[in-house]
Amino acid sequence: MNCIVIEDSEVQRKLICHYIEKTDYLTFKRDFVDAVQAVSYLRNESVDLIFLDISMPVMSGMEFLKSFESDAQVILFTSHEEYALEAFEYNVIDYLVKPVSYARFMKAVNKARAGFEKNDNEASDEIFVKVNSVFEKVNITEILWIEALADYVIINTDERKYTVLSSMKSITSKLPSKDFMRVHRSSIIRLDKISKIDNGVIEIGGNKLIAIGRSYKKEVMERLVTI
Repeated sequence: MNCIVIEDSEVQRKLICHYIEKTDYLTFKRDFVDAVQAVSYLRNESVDLIFLDISMPVMSGMEFLKSFESDAQVILFTSHEEYALEAFEYNVIDYLVKPVSYARFMKAVNKARAGFEKNDNEASDEIFVKVNSVFEKVNITEILWIEALADYVIINTDERKYTVLSSMKSITSKLPSKDFMRVHRSSIIRLDKISKIDNGVIEIGGNKLIAIGRSYKKEVMERLVTI
């Protein structure tokens, strides 16, 4: 899992970074002294796990959770316990009180790892989406691509389009990552529907062209191009 650390304390930041580098299934990507810098980074890069301090200047960890959407799982850490209840309203994986031991760090990380693997292995072949006031069943194997439109996502199949009030983060969590991939902030594709890739553009189903986002290009090419 690719990780970033958002922590204004140099001592605590270095400690968490050390724990990440010590854990073989975690890959350290970047660390940040404030959440504003992290927001700029996440607009162009995707990560699997965020280690987030709550008490920071400019933008607190809670403000970060409220204002920014990310597909990543989040582990919070702080010197104070009073935010715990509010934190779990944002579906964080765990809440660590400083100073954090490596054993406690590993307990939290193992929760994140289990969630990461569960998304890959236990996805259903069908999902229900709310279209207007009706819940409709969509066969995942029939989805070609998904696109973001303001506060909605549009699920495109061969037969029809479903316009659903949802975030990209929410819809991604319902899809098996072995079959789907986010290739742009506004686009998710089904991998076995790709016809070809040409000059940073993916062709889906023989007629739909979807641009690969600059920050997603390396990951897309590493995953899809084998020669």
